[in-house]
Amino acid sequence: MIFSSKLIEDAVQEFSRLPGIGKKTALRMVLHLMKLDTLQVDEFAGALTRMRHGIRFCKECHNVSDGDTCTICANPGRNRMQVCVVENIRDVIAIESTQQYSGLYHVLGGILSPIDGIGPEQLNIVSLQSRVQTHQIDELIMALSPTIEGDTTVYYIARQLKECPVKITTIARGISFGGELEYADEMTLARSIARRLPIDNYVNLHNS
Repeated sequence: MIFSSKLIEDAVQEFSRLPGIGKKTALRMVLHLMKLDTLQVDEFAGALTRMRHGIRFCKECHNVSDGDTCTICANPGRNRMQVCVVENIRDVIAIESTQQYSGLYHVLGGILSPIDGIGPEQLNIVSLQSRVQTHQIDELIMALSPTIEGDTTVYYIARQLKECPVKITTIARGISFGGELEYADEMTLARSIARRLPIDNYVNLHNS
């Protein structure tokens, strides 16, 4: 792709670094920004800069936050005895979009994947154990993507917490095996949470 302007070329290069954005899509974005008022472009750039420098992570659930505690954990109307364990922040957004869940969350920051060098130490599992042991939590809903890696993570966490008096459930298999949670439609995801299963129905821990 040949550019007549180095400024446009640099802008396209930066946009194309984003996931799923090719050079042609990046060029369309840059040309669109050129049509905007300079104040609008400044506001756009400023929002990105403020986000990157100001974003924090909730000390309770590891969700993104503007302060020490995210708005979900700080909401007194949420069910504090129920925690939904998810892989990443996108999954929190997906589940919240269903408007069918009123408990809290715990973001693991990934799932176990030895091939990729991701072990328990790289995930927020220790802090999850601490929450279960120090807070009055009745149920953990394991809302991880139904993949081999997701299942392995569920097994590991269940074993780590087998001595704790907490009910562990998993979302129903309305989510197809091998799929990713964030790509499930809202109705399917809502039904999977509503029809969650006890962990004993999901895997026989005593025989594994």
